[in-house]
Amino acid sequence: MQGAARPCQAARKREGALDPAQLSDQLSNQLTGILGDTGGDMLSFLQGLLRRWNLYQIVISAAALIIALVLGRTLSTHMRGWMRSLEGRPKWQLRALLAVEKRLALIVWALLLWATYLVMHEITWPSRSYLIGILAKVVSAWIGVEFVVHLIRNRALRRLSRWGLWAYVTLYFFGGLDSAASFLDNLAISFGTFRLSALSVLKALVVTGLLFTFARLISGQTSTRIRRNEDISPSMRELIIKGVQVSLYGAAFFIGLKAVGFDLTGLAVLSGAIGVGLGFGLQKVVSNLVSGVIILLDKSIKPGDVISLGETFGWINTLGARYASITTRDGKEFLIPNEDLITGQVVNWSHTNDFVRLDIYFGTAYGDDPHKVREIAIEAAKSVDRVLTSKPPVCHIVGFGDSSVDYILRFWITDPTGGLTNVRGNVYLALWDAFKAHEISIPFPQREVRVLEGSSLSTKALD
Repeated sequence: MQGAARPCQAARKREGALDPAQLSDQLSNQLTGILGDTGGDMLSFLQGLLRRWNLYQIVISAAALIIALVLGRTLSTHMRGWMRSLEGRPKWQLRALLAVEKRLALIVWALLLWATYLVMHEITWPSRSYLIGILAKVVSAWIGVEFVVHLIRNRALRRLSRWGLWAYVTLYFFGGLDSAASFLDNLAISFGTFRLSALSVLKALVVTGLLFTFARLISGQTSTRIRRNEDISPSMRELIIKGVQVSLYGAAFFIGLKAVGFDLTGLAVLSGAIGVGLGFGLQKVVSNLVSGVIILLDKSIKPGDVISLGETFGWINTLGARYASITTRDGKEFLIPNEDLITGQVVNWSHTNDFVRLDIYFGTAYGDDPHKVREIAIEAAKSVDRVLTSKPPVCHIVGFGDSSVDYILRFWITDPTGGLTNVRGNVYLALWDAFKAHEISIPFPQREVRVLEGSSLSTKALD
């Protein structure tokens, strides 16, 4: 048999056939030539994984993952029941416990991997637990990433940050970071002397994202401190806050681009051309932006003011870059463009001070003493809680009507945000009670119908 096999092998060699080992080497060389250095590194990594003890470590890690999924689900059920029994705990503690509960399977997997690695490292060769140790580090880094990105409020940004950081730490611990960077740098397009690679774009996004995050944190802290400063008027507070926000976000954008090597000269020319085009197409938007700045500078309207604009009556919640948010007494929130506040007729009930004078009209019968009526009306108005006694109400006769003596009652309040109709209603009710107690009558028109003699109605009545 051996003698017969040798001629066959010799014949294959004469015909140019390759044995399996030579075929594997040739295939590896071809893949390396196609994919470059990155492909060669990936191929070497995959060949290393196919070694016997590496396969054992992969199987052990997969088994640990299955056990972690089962244990994680069981522990999650018990932990949810325990969390429902907690009462009176701060919200941040409950949120932290909920974040841990959602990641129990990952935490259990990391613990199992570390335990397996420590045991195998003591009882066998270090190389036979090396892959499990790297995977334990990767999973632990994944857990850290999960808790870090949990602080990001935006859901889409949180998901993008999670996958990006997971990929980064995985490549870092497995030693593929340089190869991945080289691969991304090769994916590039060139315009003359300008070269734009996928690696540069990725760096720009990461650096700009971090700068925007820091700008947002600094802006939030600055806004809180400025709003607490009572020495600054409300309109100036809003103007300072808007200026700080624009400065921080603008600086973050341009510093992020400059940090990764972008030439801002061409960008400035391009942005100028785009700005001219947008200026014509977005005239209303630009007008609202400029009007918002003017409102903040001249202090004609500020947050907390009570205003009337046409049929809209309410108080200003916020002054935005494009519109002002006005809440009415019935709970509706109107978004009024800043341009309307500049060009329209606005009644500001609390522009220079909070004093607001209200007038109500009423009439009494001619038989009632007008001096007594005025005294009773003033005392009735003073009895209402929101009516000021420091600026006492006044009552005057304004005319003699067909069936009543007409009066005007004037009084002052300092809280127009509490409503105007309700305080008028309370004063009317106090007048009603006072007039009833002092037997002051409020006349109303009365009509008499007479049937003339000889009319058809008179004849029918006699019949």
